[in-house]
Amino acid sequence: MEGVFAVLFIVFNFLLLPHPSSSLPLCTDSWAPLTVSTKLEFCSYNGSSCCNSTDDSKLQKQFQAMNISDPSCASLLQSVLCARCDPFSAKLFTIDSGPRPVPLLCNSTVSTNSSQSNQATNDFCSQVWDTCQNVLILNSPFAPSLQGQAGAPVNSNFTKLTELWQSKTDFCDAFGGASTAGSICYEGEPVTLNETGSPSAPHGLCLEKIGEGNYLDMVAHPDGSNRAFFSNQQGCSGRCSCNSDVNCDPSKLRLDNGDQPCQYQSVIAEYTANGTASQPSLAENARPSEVRRIFTMGLPFTSQHGGQILFGPTDGYLYFMTGDGGGGGDPYNFSQNKKSILGKIMRLDIDTIPSTAEINRLGLWGNYSIPKDNPFSEDEDLLPEIWAFGLRNPWPCSFDLERPSYFMCADVGENLYEEVDIISKGGNYGWRVYEGLYPFDPTSSPGGNTQVNSISPILPVMGYNHSEVNKKVGSASIIGGYFYRSNTDPCMYGRYLYADLYAGAIWAATEDPENSGNFSTNTIPFACARDSPLECSTVPASTLAALGYIYSFGQDNSKDIYLLTSSGVYRVAAPSRCSYTCSKENVTAVASPSPTTSPPSHANQLSPVILLSALLLLMAGLA
Repeated sequence: MEGVFAVLFIVFNFLLLPHPSSSLPLCTDSWAPLTVSTKLEFCSYNGSSCCNSTDDSKLQKQFQAMNISDPSCASLLQSVLCARCDPFSAKLFTIDSGPRPVPLLCNSTVSTNSSQSNQATNDFCSQVWDTCQNVLILNSPFAPSLQGQAGAPVNSNFTKLTELWQSKTDFCDAFGGASTAGSICYEGEPVTLNETGSPSAPHGLCLEKIGEGNYLDMVAHPDGSNRAFFSNQQGCSGRCSCNSDVNCDPSKLRLDNGDQPCQYQSVIAEYTANGTASQPSLAENARPSEVRRIFTMGLPFTSQHGGQILFGPTDGYLYFMTGDGGGGGDPYNFSQNKKSILGKIMRLDIDTIPSTAEINRLGLWGNYSIPKDNPFSEDEDLLPEIWAFGLRNPWPCSFDLERPSYFMCADVGENLYEEVDIISKGGNYGWRVYEGLYPFDPTSSPGGNTQVNSISPILPVMGYNHSEVNKKVGSASIIGGYFYRSNTDPCMYGRYLYADLYAGAIWAATEDPENSGNFSTNTIPFACARDSPLECSTVPASTLAALGYIYSFGQDNSKDIYLLTSSGVYRVAAPSRCSYTCSKENVTAVASPSPTTSPPSHANQLSPVILLSALLLLMAGLA
């Protein structure tokens, strides 16, 4: 579509971002580690592991078939094989985006910028060579052909390392490596990371008001400029998500606040800005008629609809977040039902459009294809669209600019707990068996129940009880944010920001050890800059900025973070402009705009492109 700007692709700027590696716990199949209730018999992993008992048994059979006669060598190679079970196995077995037959073996001391603990100071690669170099191994995993490198030709299934590699140096050049800030290595024991200690919490979050209006979503312009798109809310019609495929009859659903079942819909549609300006990049509104309808779904109730879409920064696929459909307590258990698209994160290929016959044959919900590596390829019970499930009402989600494997989603709770999850392939996040950390007891179950012991839920990495922000039950609703990657507030850098809908609290979460997936959180005060371009108000008898409701967060091409609220659009400003102390801030370099400056015309301000009628998606039911 040369010369046509498709509104659907306004979030495609993420594809242009660099994505350095990270050590987030992840298995070689891209699934999150399992919670193992009992210690594995062969590989000795317990707690978190990438192996279940079946995987453990297969590794044991592989080891026994190697027929290693030397006990010391056998012990080392058992640990090498069992590295497949390590919670960090995805990183251990991948280098330069390619798979490895064995993990990266530590062959030097830990670098000064390594996140790995000091246990990795052992030269484990040399230890393997010195111990096993003259030991016969059947079907050795160290064969050069498996590593994709040149070595001595193999004439027998029984080989020694000295028959495959000319020297220790050659061997460790092929299989060894150091632990650095961007990689980890294996030294014969489960990987552990340094606990550096959480830095002190920031003194506060300084905000400047740059716009009026109420918006639910914001996306930076893909041309890299200082423009951004803001969206509000509309509706259409489509196939009802309460249907016979999920054992649900819409005719038996009660009215919800006087509205008929499936009166509200979630829609993904493509629009064009072609012809609305001299150049597509200058367009401020799209044409109101759709170019293509990609997805339409009728919603059974009037709340918990989710509705956000994102494009994956590394794969380019569209991720679509749906709530459980409402009704209170997910009465039809949609979130745990693998044949329902409610309470899910879906992953769609919208560049490959199937024929109408193919859409009907596969029972798709619109004009899209299924990525071949979606979890259904390993779990045939899942609908092919599903990437993750067990969510109540994800809102909103984001990919970290520096570590795209950190796919963060806030999930709105029922009456007790609000949570933030790291989303991974095939992950089950527990609802409605659990509400965050707590077992959930539904009051109505016409759709049946899922037993607690039948699932292995992935627990939240951060969150809060409703009582922490309001003593009234059910009076909280989490709003997910972003990892802060701007230089505007250097004391906030690297922390994940999130808030509550009722604007009573904003949190900053710090990961420790780095890249571990373990977070500590702090509530932080927030105020409006004294020289804010637009005048701010404060909460009576308080220094807190009066934000009203916080609907969402946004991020622009300069990596600055925005809050979309019922009282306007706010941007995170330099802490000194609110008299907050930050030892890392260069105060003399802070440029303070005039309070009378109009944000759209200021060189350092965001230029908003407001889409009022041509929307990408229906976003409904935050609570």
